[in-house]
Amino acid sequence: MRAFLGSMTGRVFATLLLGILLTAALTQLLADAERARVIDEFRDLHNLDRAEQLIMATEIVPESARKAYLDVANRPGMQLADVDTHPAALAPTNSEFTQALAARMGKGYLMRSLAARPVACSTAREQPVVFGLLRMKWRGTCESIAVRLRDGDDLVLSVLPPRSATSPQRTDYTWTISIFLVSVAFLAYLVARMTTRPLKQLAQAAKDLGNDINHPPLDLTGADEIRQASAAFNAMQARIRQYIFQRTQMLAAITHDLQTPLTRMRLRLEKVNEPELQERLIGDLSAMQAMVREGLDLARSMDTNEAMQMLDLDSLLDSVVADAAESCQRVTLTGHAGMALLGRPMDLRRCLVNLIDNAVKYGHAARVSVDRINGAARIRIRDAGPGIPGAELARVFDPFYRVETSRSRESGGTGLGLTIARNIAEQHGGSINLANHPEGGLEATLMLPEFYPGK
Repeated sequence: MRAFLGSMTGRVFATLLLGILLTAALTQLLADAERARVIDEFRDLHNLDRAEQLIMATEIVPESARKAYLDVANRPGMQLADVDTHPAALAPTNSEFTQALAARMGKGYLMRSLAARPVACSTAREQPVVFGLLRMKWRGTCESIAVRLRDGDDLVLSVLPPRSATSPQRTDYTWTISIFLVSVAFLAYLVARMTTRPLKQLAQAAKDLGNDINHPPLDLTGADEIRQASAAFNAMQARIRQYIFQRTQMLAAITHDLQTPLTRMRLRLEKVNEPELQERLIGDLSAMQAMVREGLDLARSMDTNEAMQMLDLDSLLDSVVADAAESCQRVTLTGHAGMALLGRPMDLRRCLVNLIDNAVKYGHAARVSVDRINGAARIRIRDAGPGIPGAELARVFDPFYRVETSRSRESGGTGLGLTIARNIAEQHGGSINLANHPEGGLEATLMLPEFYPGK
């Protein structure tokens, strides 16, 4: 869950979901408040109509029969009764409801608000009214009004809380809210996926570009901004491919042009009469030729046109180790990977040969072991040499870098073998790590995934 919320998809999803839920809750609260206001206004108008009808009907009834009539006519929410022996105290000013009722009844009637309120008003105020998400106290009209009819009879009109003010039975919205939340979450997830998918495609394309410069360009689909970004990425890939091609062509041309004068120099050195001088000059010339060849191999390791194909890793290792043994190198192989991978056979062979040659050159022997771990092949090549200081382990992959101990020019080499091997491993989605073995010697660990991630 933490990984999902840490991703761009999770953050966009959470932002959309929370935004929609907060907006829906705010809209519901505003709607509930408006509903409560409209209901209160409707009840006041309804009470005005009922009060007018009750007063006018009571006035028609003879005074001697009014008490019996009111016992029948009074209903919950509004009652009209005779004044007690001791008249109640009047309020300082008339309420809005009293003023509205007086305006309806006309000048023949006298309406005055009483100071004392019915007991039911206090009870109703303490019971909250629920409107959807809004929970509020009931604030409708609830008061006592002194009414004097046109014949001079005094009555008391009590406007009481409505019977359904507290809504004792409410509708169960559990399923409705659940369906709403699921729908909103599904919609937010779709929008998040749609928004972040182009970014994931660009990220994957950048990863594929690092593994294979000749990877097919992105399709120009989606929104205008996405198409523009994809087009810019494709143009960048084309420029990088062109730069690498030009560099490779330049190195190939230099190598080709240098071969001829180097060959002439070797032929002329054969005529040197002093054997010791001749040997030193030929050694230097051979080092120059090796450096030119490995420089070209380095360029090719970063830009290869070899086709990808399925190959058996165990068979490849057996072939490389057998070739090394035929060259009188002390190389042994143990273990079994039992897996196939998608790769470039010649490049992988060059990678393994460089690692084995490096172990034999500086450790006089190479022990190769292979196994399978977490869906990837682990190839460990260990030598019996002095190892490398810990501070130098990361730098030996730099082009032309050499450790100033036994691994120096006196041992031969140009300092490009590990660089070429690492480039090839990374092009296949793998990696190479170096570590000094506890029992002595240097151990190179080559990790290769079961399938090439860029394909």
